[in-house]
Amino acid sequence: MEKIGLIGATAIGLGAIIGAGIFVLSGVAITLSGTGAILAFLLTGVVAILVAFEVGELSSRMPNETGASYSFTYNVFGSELGFMTGILRLLSFVAAIAAISVGFGSYLSSFLNLNSAYSPLFSIILILVLGYITNKGVRKAARTDTVLVTFKVLVLIIFIVFGIYVGKASNLTISDIFSGSNLGGIFAASVLSMFAYAGFQSIASITPFLKGGGKTAAKAIILSVLISALLYIGVTVAMLMLAPKSAYALSGDPLSVALSAVNAPGALTVLIDIAAMVATASATLAMLVGCEMLLFQMAKDGLLPSILKSDKNSKNPEKNSLITTMLLGMGFIFAGNLYIIAAISNFGTIFSYLINSIAIIKIRTLEKSGKAKNLLRSMNMKNVRLFLTPAYPYIPILATFMLLIFFIGFPAEALAGGVITILLSIFVYYMIEQIKEKPIIKVKLFK
Repeated sequence: MEKIGLIGATAIGLGAIIGAGIFVLSGVAITLSGTGAILAFLLTGVVAILVAFEVGELSSRMPNETGASYSFTYNVFGSELGFMTGILRLLSFVAAIAAISVGFGSYLSSFLNLNSAYSPLFSIILILVLGYITNKGVRKAARTDTVLVTFKVLVLIIFIVFGIYVGKASNLTISDIFSGSNLGGIFAASVLSMFAYAGFQSIASITPFLKGGGKTAAKAIILSVLISALLYIGVTVAMLMLAPKSAYALSGDPLSVALSAVNAPGALTVLIDIAAMVATASATLAMLVGCEMLLFQMAKDGLLPSILKSDKNSKNPEKNSLITTMLLGMGFIFAGNLYIIAAISNFGTIFSYLINSIAIIKIRTLEKSGKAKNLLRSMNMKNVRLFLTPAYPYIPILATFMLLIFFIGFPAEALAGGVITILLSIFVYYMIEQIKEKPIIKVKLFK
């Protein structure tokens, strides 16, 4: 099978990152924190880059895995924590698919001048169409994403230039950025902003399909995060210059709202609406691929029913995982408003990032001891290290600290949902383990 290059891998990352985060949830972030949304996107951009270094290293160490954070956890810490992380990542993916496809439905309804009640229907149709494309294979999906990403990046640059040129400087000053919102609002917006950057893990899930394997994955992850961070901050600045924060009020199509506030040319509004639909479609596509690969890898590892993976001789062994992903994503469309859906998705994402940071520390500690070659081999580590997280151990420690702080901004519903998911996954794991009459393992944590 033809492998995917750096450009294709970066396109998949950008396809997953640049979607609902900027075309849908940017308005919610501004509503929550006003001009502080710029700081929120900047702060989470920094954290995303720190995490990107870690995911890049782990991808290069485990280039044959398709489960991204789940696979890293499974190989480094074992099946118990791996199962918990996998279930949380599954929740993150399906919530993201729902949130992004809802954004597509909102923009399409607005574009066609239809009632917002049609939005869920359009969202479901999108998932079905993209499921068909994904079923044709990862390479086909990557080619589709490259075209879509090129278009939406160009349109975002046009929006930024227009917003800065036409927008009122009085709507946004440097002092406003630091005084326009409280700390709580910035943390709440950071929850959404982290959701906006979360898509880069889609690259890690397709590492086996890349030319150069983990080395290409690491480069693509860092590139996609850097590019998207610049675009996010630029678009947020343009939005705040075009209209005050009160204009957005949890809108599902904030960029259109921004353009309407200054009576922008109709052609530009149409272009933005089309780009928003393209962006949310490509992001949904990338999330479908990531979730499909996660389910397939968990089934392959024996942590989910084998029905989720077809016969290995099949042209598309991930087909059953894809169908399951589509059904779960469509069901989540009716889970609640965009803020809650995004926060639920972020809980699992941030939890997996925390585990990744600890995994890097564990691997490096074992390597330094020089007494753990067999244990590292059992983790499915590659002997040749193609990419290493720089400034170790400071980056993993800083990333862990900042990720823990982000939990402050979570709404109660998302925190409760995340904790319940963790408890249920622990209960289900050990119930199945005992039914299979596995021997009880007793470990001494202290001498």
